[in-house]
Formats: sequence, C-alpha cells, structure tokens
Amino acid sequence: MDERRIKGLMGLCVRAGQAVFGEEACRKSISAGQCGILLADGGISDHSRKRYEDLCAYTETRMAILPAGLLADATGRPGAAMAVKEGSFSEQLISCLD
Repeated sequence: MDERRIKGLMGLCVRAGQAVFGEEACRKSISAGQCGILLADGGISDHSRKRYEDLCAYTETRMAILPAGLLADATGRPGAAMAVKEGSFSEQLISCLD
C-alpha cells in the first residue's frame, strides 16, 4: 500500500466533492449504491467497524481499513470513515489498495 499516493487521492476526492463524511451520510451513500469504496480509519471502534463491514458485505461495496490516523491526515477531517462516490477516484483507490 502506497500511503503517499492514497493520501493524495483522498485529498483530491475531498476537493472534488467526491467524498462523504459522517456515519449516517456514509451509510446512506452505501445503501443507495453510490459508494465505490468505504475507507475506514484503523482507530474506529469495533462496533462501528462491524456495522460498516456488515453493510458493505450486504451491498457488495468495497471497504478498506486504513492505518490509524491516515484518514484525518489526508483529509484534515477527523472521523471514522469516508465514503468515496463511484467513479475514477474510487477505482484509483481500489487499485492502490490491492
């Protein structure tokens, strides 16, 4: 995993309006089929992690657990998760994480 490239792509997603933050907004994005990949911070609680994993499995949405603190470093926003809308940014992030 190339953390530098992932951080850059995450920052671009935010500036381009392709990122959704907040638990409820992320869950709505996933449920509506608009999320290409969910990026969860490694420091989230086990309960939140399980809820995201279950929802992503049910909707067949990709999910990645990032190292703790990477999400806040890359976006400047503290939070547990970031949903990236379907499109080229989510595809590039998926290829970086594979």
